[in-house]
Amino acid sequence: MPSIAELMIAELDREAISTRKVLANVPEGKNDWKPHEKSMTLGYLAGLVATMPSWIASMIKRDYLDLGEGGPFTPPSSPKQLVEAFDAALAEAKDALASTTEEHLMTNWQLRMHGTVVYEAPRHIAIRDSAINHFVHHRGQLSVYLRLNDKPVPSIYGPSADER
Repeated sequence: MPSIAELMIAELDREAISTRKVLANVPEGKNDWKPHEKSMTLGYLAGLVATMPSWIASMIKRDYLDLGEGGPFTPPSSPKQLVEAFDAALAEAKDALASTTEEHLMTNWQLRMHGTVVYEAPRHIAIRDSAINHFVHHRGQLSVYLRLNDKPVPSIYGPSADER
C-alpha cells in the first residue's frame, strides 16, 4: 500500500501536467491586469500558482508559517519563468515528501498571523487543503483569466473549448 507521501507525489505529478500548460499560456505584458478591482492581478495569480507547491516543503520542514513575517512576494514575470518556477517548486515539494515519514505527516502544523494561530491541522491535512487543493483552485482562477484575455485554455480534466 502506498504511503501518504507517495499518494501526494502522484497527485502532484498528475496536476503538474495541466498546470504547466496553463502557466505556459499566461499572456506576457499583462501582469497588472485583473478582471475586477477586488481581484488579484494576473501576474500575482500566475506567480502564486507557479510557486505554491513549495509551500509543501515548508509545511514539512517548519512547524508553522506566520503570514505577518517576511517581505513582499515578487512573482516570476514570463511564461517561461513561471514554468521554471513551478518545476523548481514541484521538485522541492516532491523531495520534501519523499524524505518525510508517516509519523511526521501526522504531527500538527500551524498557520499564524502575527503570532496568533489562525489554522492548525495535522500536516497531511494541511498540505492537502492549504497547498495542493489551494493551488489547484488558483489554477482554475488563472484559466478564467486566460479566457478573459483571449488566450487558449488548455485541457485540465477533460477537453476545453480550445483543445478538443
